[in-house]
Amino acid sequence: HWNAGAPGYHWGHILHQIVPKGRPPFRELSLLHVAIYDATVAAWDTKYAYNRLRPTRVNASVKNLVPVPQSPSYPCEYSVAAGAAAAVLSYLFPAKADSIQQLARQAGESRVAAGVQYPSDVQAGFELGKQVAERVVARAKTDGSDAVWKGSVPQKPGLWNGTRPASATMGSQKTWVLDSTSQFRPAPPPDFTRDMAELKNRKVTEEAKARAFYYATQDFWSDITDQKIFEYRLYTNPPAAARVYALKNIAAYDAQVACWEAKYTYWGIRPDQYDTTFKPVLHTPPFPGYPSGHAATSSSVATVLGYLFPADAPFFKAKADECAESRFEGGIHFRTDNEMGLEMGRKVGEYILKRAKADGAGEPLGSVKE
Repeated sequence: HWNAGAPGYHWGHILHQIVPKGRPPFRELSLLHVAIYDATVAAWDTKYAYNRLRPTRVNASVKNLVPVPQSPSYPCEYSVAAGAAAAVLSYLFPAKADSIQQLARQAGESRVAAGVQYPSDVQAGFELGKQVAERVVARAKTDGSDAVWKGSVPQKPGLWNGTRPASATMGSQKTWVLDSTSQFRPAPPPDFTRDMAELKNRKVTEEAKARAFYYATQDFWSDITDQKIFEYRLYTNPPAAARVYALKNIAAYDAQVACWEAKYTYWGIRPDQYDTTFKPVLHTPPFPGYPSGHAATSSSVATVLGYLFPADAPFFKAKADECAESRFEGGIHFRTDNEMGLEMGRKVGEYILKRAKADGAGEPLGSVKE
């Protein structure tokens, strides 16, 4: 079980199982995978400082039950990820801490049972992952996610007019890469008269409904990231896989924060508020519409994944466009919301790639030493 996928593979799925439903867990996923990535890089530094041989290379009587990795044995890469993940998830979900810590121990024990690591590799890896994650948790405690909104909803006609705006402080949270949350804020929204007419005249097909509900309920970008790591066999290169997971989730989180900064700057009205006779396919979210969050986060992630997997870049862009269009098809966004969201997300993704191209990992698909 634990050997299936890169060291961080199962931990993302565990997070999805325990996170409260109703919103994309971009902050939680970014904290998790940044911790795993930094801990994995630190582990590779230690591995090649000591060059400890794997048990099967030392004693022929040791039988491996999984393929023997080509990297040195100390510290255990799966325990590094487990230690980092357990620390972050225990902070995020304290009521689940005991179960999370038990899973982390199982991950480490599985490597000893499989004959590919020593118990001391596992212990050292777990402690290293925990130490790195403690720094990520310290950052999380000061990222502004616990801020309480003390503003008021503008009463000006033509603006969003709900009563309890959700996640109103998200736009002021600390980002990973962006210099400021307003760095790529779009221009103010236009009058939505033409947008409303287009939306009311759209053809609501069964296929359109299916796309609307799919992107409203599924985490496509996490699934496709897992898939590409398997397709390109990056699960055999833990630093490269951890980097993909980290960059993907940084892209989603920073784009979300930037998008929410713009939402609560402009208070863009939703279609069913602009025309109260209009009935959308999807339930309208309880926050302003302009720009579209789905469009911004999808475009940012697609831009980053397109760099990491260049042969698939057109596919990622098409999926970002499809995701954005699904919000129009669902009747909860004007086309202008989506167009500006896509543009904003692309700019966020490109800015993140400036950092990625200078991080020493080499060419796309990873040239990290195994």
